Amino acid sequence: MVNYIKSKIKNWLISRLSIRKKVRIPVYNGILLKGKKAIITGGTSGIGYASALAFICNGAKVVITGRDMARLQEAQGQLAKDSNCSISRIETICLDLLSYDTWKSRLELYLNNSEEQIDILVNSAGINIGDFFPDTKEEDFDRVVNTNLKGTYLVSQIVASYMIKNNIRGNILNLASSSSLRPATSSYTISKWGIKGITLGMAKKLIKYGIVVNGIAPGPTATNMLGMENADNLFLASSPSKRYLTPEEAANWAVFLVSDLGRMVVGDILYITGGAGVITYDDIGY
Repeated sequence: MVNYIKSKIKNWLISRLSIRKKVRIPVYNGILLKGKKAIITGGTSGIGYASALAFICNGAKVVITGRDMARLQEAQGQLAKDSNCSISRIETICLDLLSYDTWKSRLELYLNNSEEQIDILVNSAGINIGDFFPDTKEEDFDRVVNTNLKGTYLVSQIVASYMIKNNIRGNILNLASSSSLRPATSSYTISKWGIKGITLGMAKKLIKYGIVVNGIAPGPTATNMLGMENADNLFLASSPSKRYLTPEEAANWAVFLVSDLGRMVVGDILYITGGAGVITYDDIGY
């Protein structure tokens, strides 16, 4: 017990004394996605936003989705500013993944009427609410699993059918998590175990059509989900790398996996964790 308390005090002191300066991550800007167009769910913040920005900076056009039109318009303007590109390269669709009939018809209408083909789908939308087992409320379980897992599954079905119909040799990238390496004690972790499974299943079903499916699995990431969005101090004592991942780091790998460089990576989950969950399981609980 004494050693445990000493360890906690030590980690607290290290975090306070660590340099409070945001880690600068090199972001690849190039032409890897030139001429491509991507739909990114959950594109208003976190890894979804970072991926949209990285895609634009590599030549792609993007369509970001989210539940709130005001947030979508704000993100659209910020993406144009951050990438120094025309706002015409950024479109928005208001999709609430908890309202299946509404979002399904909106997405299908967009795909059927789009003058430009959609080459890439990134399933980034996700939430994390509620208590751990055995104290999880049914309504929280349903919201998390229906958004993270059911939403990914059904959005992918619609976009994959569109790609098959139009002979598009595209890419689908799912946002998994290092939490799927741990015993599932929350609805969030269960949803990410499911993402890992359907990534394999979708990859097997779709590769014969030239559609490549993979996943990225971040460890603890400096996003709003963990209360870390725009944080300067990324210190994380329990991580082997002693810091949080940044959304930009995840976005760099997203660019690679949906580009032509990644065509022979099929059905894989890339763990971007700093060792969290991969070489230790006690880094964080979620």
